[in-house]
Amino acid sequence: MPSRINVQNTLDSASLRELHGALIDIVSVMNRPQRDEQMVREAGIALDRALFPLLVMIERLGPIGIVDLAARVGRDYTTVSRQVSKLEELGLAERQESTTDRRIREAVITAQGKAMTDKVDATREAMAREIFADWDEGEVKDLIRLMRRFADA
Repeated sequence: MPSRINVQNTLDSASLRELHGALIDIVSVMNRPQRDEQMVREAGIALDRALFPLLVMIERLGPIGIVDLAARVGRDYTTVSRQVSKLEELGLAERQESTTDRRIREAVITAQGKAMTDKVDATREAMAREIFADWDEGEVKDLIRLMRRFADA
């Protein structure tokens, strides 16, 4: 039987509360409709604000089932299904049968959709460069490493 190493938890309640507050602030900014509108405008693309996060998630996570996509964006399955249909009509995404479960329809990005998300990525990178302009490279790398570790936990 493997031994368990007990590591004393040095985090106090105030630190955990401060971490939670920072996360709420970050999520609040990320979820603002105005942020998506700004990103779309600065990327120079024409896309309904409601479709924007779906397109990005399909590109990042696809192929992705519609139920999973709906859960990730916090919307009803039927709403997301209609919105993915709109992305299909625009030529930005398409649905395909899952290779692992034929009952599941997955959304995948098209070449046209990928071109659009590439423009968004360039805009996002420019915005990030402004945010991190006065950070040194080690701080940014530490932030990335620690955020990835936190997300994976």
